[in-house]
Amino acid sequence: MPDFIAEWLNTNDIFNAMTMMEYWDGMVTTVQLVFLSLVIGLVVAVPLAILRTVRNPFVSGPIWLYAYLFRGTPLLIQLYIIYYGVAQIPGIHETFWWTIFREPFYPALLAFTLNTAAYTTEIIRGAIVATPNGEIEAAKAYGMNWLLRMRRIILPNAARRAVQAYSNEVIFMLHASAIASVVTIVDLTGAARNIYSRFYAPFEAFIFVALCYMALTFMLVFVFRKLENHLLRHQRPINS
Repeated sequence: MPDFIAEWLNTNDIFNAMTMMEYWDGMVTTVQLVFLSLVIGLVVAVPLAILRTVRNPFVSGPIWLYAYLFRGTPLLIQLYIIYYGVAQIPGIHETFWWTIFREPFYPALLAFTLNTAAYTTEIIRGAIVATPNGEIEAAKAYGMNWLLRMRRIILPNAARRAVQAYSNEVIFMLHASAIASVVTIVDLTGAARNIYSRFYAPFEAFIFVALCYMALTFMLVFVFRKLENHLLRHQRPINS
């Protein structure tokens, strides 16, 4: 780190040990929220994407409607509906669900999971339907049934085609997680708002958080670049 930046950090009260710990706690909350929503959303999206390709409208229709609704409305509105709407469900206060959803982390996790699952469903569905017919016919010629074709041919190839689009969805979710602070979650953005209100230093607070988001984004780009190179290693030319 350059000396003038280190000196500035040491002489600025906004970057003392207490505030840096608050930033760290906010980053941990952000990473937890984004990671859990992405993992759960991906687990939900894979079977939904497969069912979305079924020609029966009674199977694919509800999935299409779900994806259309969550992709067609702002994530902030979805978060408000879930966060404020859960408390209005009759009788929920007398159930164990209220002990979970009265904490703002879990309504935010539910909203983020449903949102990313909708986008991921369409990403994977597009990758599945882009499978060349020749590969499917060759699998049938080998005697593979539908489940075996899906597991060994279609889904692995779809993963290779979807990794770039999915990396954009992951980065989008990281950036969109900043709205979690509007429901009293102290994530990175929430920590910056608290520190700004305490020291009246908007530039230092929010620029530092922006740099944290940039660092996390660069880490994600690096990870997905490595994953893409691994999945597409068979396309690299063989050195003679």
